[in-house]
Amino acid sequence: MMPPSWPEMTRVFGRIGLMSFGGPAAQIAVMHRELVEHRPWLSEQTYLRALSLCMLLPGPEAMQLATYAGWRLRGVAGGLLGGLLFVVPGALFIALLALLYAWYGQLPLVQTAFLGIKAAVIVVVFQALLKVSSKALHGGLGWTLAIASFVALFVLGLPFPLIILVAGAIGMVAGFPAPNEPDSPPPPGGAHSLRTLVVWGALWATPLLAVALMGDGFLLDLGLFFSKLAVVTFGGAYAVLAYMTQTVVQDFGWIGTDQMIDALGLAETTPGPLILVTQFVAMLAGFAETGPTGAIAAGLLALWVTFTPCFLWIFLAGPYLEALSAQPRIAGALRAITAAVVGVIANLSVWFALHVLFDRVGTSDIFSLPAPELASYNPTATALTLVAALLMLRLRWGFVTTMAFLAALALVLAAI
Repeated sequence: MMPPSWPEMTRVFGRIGLMSFGGPAAQIAVMHRELVEHRPWLSEQTYLRALSLCMLLPGPEAMQLATYAGWRLRGVAGGLLGGLLFVVPGALFIALLALLYAWYGQLPLVQTAFLGIKAAVIVVVFQALLKVSSKALHGGLGWTLAIASFVALFVLGLPFPLIILVAGAIGMVAGFPAPNEPDSPPPPGGAHSLRTLVVWGALWATPLLAVALMGDGFLLDLGLFFSKLAVVTFGGAYAVLAYMTQTVVQDFGWIGTDQMIDALGLAETTPGPLILVTQFVAMLAGFAETGPTGAIAAGLLALWVTFTPCFLWIFLAGPYLEALSAQPRIAGALRAITAAVVGVIANLSVWFALHVLFDRVGTSDIFSLPAPELASYNPTATALTLVAALLMLRLRWGFVTTMAFLAALALVLAAI
């Protein structure tokens, strides 16, 4: 088959980027319709193998799938086109929302409306927990890993990267259940892989070296943290949100807990991968440091160190797709990580709920258990959360519609 023309690829991938609302499942469905059903650019088997690969790599799987599809059609330039058109529309929306939030987000009226958005976020995270658990928890080992990861985070306060490493090692050694795969062809030679690693590794590191030479400690800390986040983002954005929140709120103090929940709510309303929440957080932190200029600089740096690794993983692993898909131990390790991610998302769900339903949440003397102050219980937040659950879980309303309705309802309740 002749590869599609550049104008046609730009039109199709641009439409995918603008239509990429609703999280990874909806985004993957849009790409399947555009790339497999409506035009013969990818076969069904190629698409499914590529999806499996992207789900095994760190980073947003839908963005990486768009990158892989572009790379498959027109090489590295096609991969850049597919990946950038998937990210850029959402990044522009996030930049505008972050600046508006930084200027106006602390007004009492805005904060009242955001209480409704926070209630919707609780249900969104719970939905993610249900979806991931239904696909990832098969057999006793899967449930054990999920429960253990929840306890490790919620009770013991262990770091997220450690949990991911331990789960992967258990899955590899214990032979986490995986389907039998046929023998795969030998992988390609290593010269191309080494060149890819050097070029994209250098691109990844360049802005970090630049801010280090400039002596900007804030931007260096921000760039290094989000670079580390890009390496451990297995299982989607929800899996690392608790880790990100702990670091940016408690360790660095860049933003507050309420701002973190607001960031997730606004990121849910834009096209593109949910991991764009990193750009929103970075822009709020930069705004607090040096105003709008700092917000733009921090947002651009967060985007660069979040998504440059995604291109690296795809361009490095794409030629090895057939070989990787047939390695039981690798597949087993990553299936174990996916099971552990269920416990991570459960921790995030409980954490978000506590911080929305109670105005003040401290830390217990027993391990790292959160300790909400009962006197700070917010009945309005509880009512809004119950309404959100009814609308999204029972009536199947979408997040954006539910969020707008609850924001208006919160304003009405406050007026009453």
